[in-house]
Amino acid sequence: MTGRSAPAVLPPSLRAWLGLIAALATLVVVALGVLYAGQSEPSGVDRWIVEPTADSVRPPWRRVALFMDFWGNPAGAAILIVAAVTGCLLLRRPRAVVLVVAGAGITVGTATLLKHLVGRTIHGAGNLSYPSGHTAFLTALALVVALLATGRLGLGRTAGTSLVLAAALVAGAAMGWAQVALGAHYPTDVLGGWCTALVVIPATAWLVDRTADRLGDRTADRLGYRTAGAGRRERR
Repeated sequence: MTGRSAPAVLPPSLRAWLGLIAALATLVVVALGVLYAGQSEPSGVDRWIVEPTADSVRPPWRRVALFMDFWGNPAGAAILIVAAVTGCLLLRRPRAVVLVVAGAGITVGTATLLKHLVGRTIHGAGNLSYPSGHTAFLTALALVVALLATGRLGLGRTAGTSLVLAAALVAGAAMGWAQVALGAHYPTDVLGGWCTALVVIPATAWLVDRTADRLGDRTADRLGYRTAGAGRRERR
């Protein structure tokens, strides 16, 4: 299931572009983290976009924001992961199953670690805000689905990259808007979460493919050795 016969989760045509995007996203995450480390107030950029409050939106848009927020909470995230894993199994994409679970877990873990390292807060000392874990999670899942669709449809570099970035932008914008609207994050927190997913998912996808290929090579070598050994015994 993990040999070379299994389709790659990171299409070769996208590796260079997504690698460059991941490098740029890393710079953004680090720069924003250093810039806002230990702060507890919105920056000038944040205030220019919207003044963060606990009631930035009123019904019915507040209900929409709460609906979006649910999918970043543990229960909602679990539902999305189970649905994604089920889809990957139905499509017989074992590497994609690994990427869904590992990608989501590493993305959320990275965002959580960065929160404690940066120490930026909102609405009180106990509310760590940078980067937005909700935004990072949903963007990560959208990236995985887009990568799967790119490979499934056989898209080239331009179309595949466009699809992946569009999926990330839509998911990140939707969840990011909800987080800012509900007063849970500053706009720059959302940007940091979005960029975190752009860093983690391509790297994880590359690692999944590389690990699976190595396991496939080892299995092939062992089978080849056994076949050769059986042939020698038959000749005797």
